[in-house]
Amino acid sequence: MKSNNHKDSSEKLMLDRILTGSGSSNRPGSKLMVLLLLLVSATYVVYTLQLISNSRACHVEPFSAVVRRLNDIVNSSQPLILLQSNQTAVIESHSSAPPPPPPETQLRHMVFGIAASAKLWKQRKEYIKIWYKPDKMRGYVWLEKPVKRLDEDDETNLPPVRISADTSKFPYKNKKGHRSAIRISRIVTETLKLGLEDVRWFVMGDDDTVFVAENLIRVLRKYDHNQMYYIGSLSESHLQNIYFSYGMAYGGGGFAVSYPLAVALSKMQDRCIKRYPALYGSDDRMQACMAELGVPLTKELGFHQYDVYGNLFGLLAAHPVAPLVTLHHLDVVEPIFPNMTRVDALKRLQEPAMLDSAGLMQQSICYDKRRKWTVSVSWGYAVQIFRGVFSAREMEMPSRTFLNWYRRADYTAYAFNTRPVSRHPCQKPFVFYMSTTGVHPITNMTVSRYESHRVAQPECRWKMANPGDLRTVIVYKKPDPHLWDRSPRRNCCRVKSKKNSTLEISVAVCKEGEVVEVM
Repeated sequence: MKSNNHKDSSEKLMLDRILTGSGSSNRPGSKLMVLLLLLVSATYVVYTLQLISNSRACHVEPFSAVVRRLNDIVNSSQPLILLQSNQTAVIESHSSAPPPPPPETQLRHMVFGIAASAKLWKQRKEYIKIWYKPDKMRGYVWLEKPVKRLDEDDETNLPPVRISADTSKFPYKNKKGHRSAIRISRIVTETLKLGLEDVRWFVMGDDDTVFVAENLIRVLRKYDHNQMYYIGSLSESHLQNIYFSYGMAYGGGGFAVSYPLAVALSKMQDRCIKRYPALYGSDDRMQACMAELGVPLTKELGFHQYDVYGNLFGLLAAHPVAPLVTLHHLDVVEPIFPNMTRVDALKRLQEPAMLDSAGLMQQSICYDKRRKWTVSVSWGYAVQIFRGVFSAREMEMPSRTFLNWYRRADYTAYAFNTRPVSRHPCQKPFVFYMSTTGVHPITNMTVSRYESHRVAQPECRWKMANPGDLRTVIVYKKPDPHLWDRSPRRNCCRVKSKKNSTLEISVAVCKEGEVVEVM
């Protein structure tokens, strides 16, 4: 009992001390802690109340308005200033005009270098007059020696004549060739050294090369003239390509060299030529130097060497789906139109070339289902009509109206597929050559007229309509200067009507879903 009373009195004394604080040794620290908590709490309450009151008056900008404002900044003509890490960066506005693109390649951007011979100049200059336009083109004829003074007509219609530099210091050891090949191989370099301004391309050709200059421009526009390009094509003879190179542009068919490549060539060509004394011609010397420069041949199917004999009809009537750029070896083959001189025949070809150069020689294939005929149109040149039905695959192969450059070689020695002229007497084609062409005054369509080439036809007992009853074919076609701006595709032709001895055909871009299907 006593002990319990003592314990109770001790607890009561301790409680009194706690309540009065007289027994605490940390009294000042406890007060400071309480005051600090009260201060923090009061500050938090005041800040919260102020934040709530301000948010009631805040205007939140819609997101779409923010986007519009950012676009205005980006598209404004004023520079955008960004501040980051105490540095100022000025970013020019995206609307500042980019530098204008260079103008499209035109005829004035090319220079022709024409390899010619004084011995053949009187005859060959007539070919150059057909295609060369002195008021629109620049070029030079390079001869080995001066020729008789040109008459007034020649002075007006031909490029200026230059005499090639002496090449006697260069070795030449090919027993079958002629050392004039060295002189001709240096024409690009010599033309470059004339210092002409605003040149993008140097174009080489022979004096018997005929250019379709508008199509040449269409081809060169595909390439960047500021880069190194060597553009041309091969020989039609597989054997020629084997003997010389499948990587060589044949000079008679013409080739183009971009300005930067011509500059690089000029710096090393003389040294290069000395390393190849055993080569035959100028073409292979040029290609050897291109190989040392590391520039391959860019092949374009419209450059034609025509290493063949005989009649070019089969090749021209089934021209590749590519713009016609050149014709060559015109002294070797027959005139492209019958019963005319070579020069007059080429002049006739200039008529459709002036109306629609892009479509010149382009083949179209269609069928006359009623009469069971196959029709092939080589626009501006000829129309062929066959009895029976031929597939497009067969019609796009050239018929063998020509002979190989190597006379002992047969058709297997060509660098492309060919077909016989006919496999059956009844399948010999009836040919109609272009006689006139013009533009319809109302429809603005070209209207070309093709007259029957009357030759003996073998007897045929097939019971079907005879194309020999026709005298004239009229072809309607709208000019299409942008034909080669699109992906390559043959045009389609449609047989419209037959009136007496005249057949009418239209040629145009193929319609959606239109196919040349065998009937």
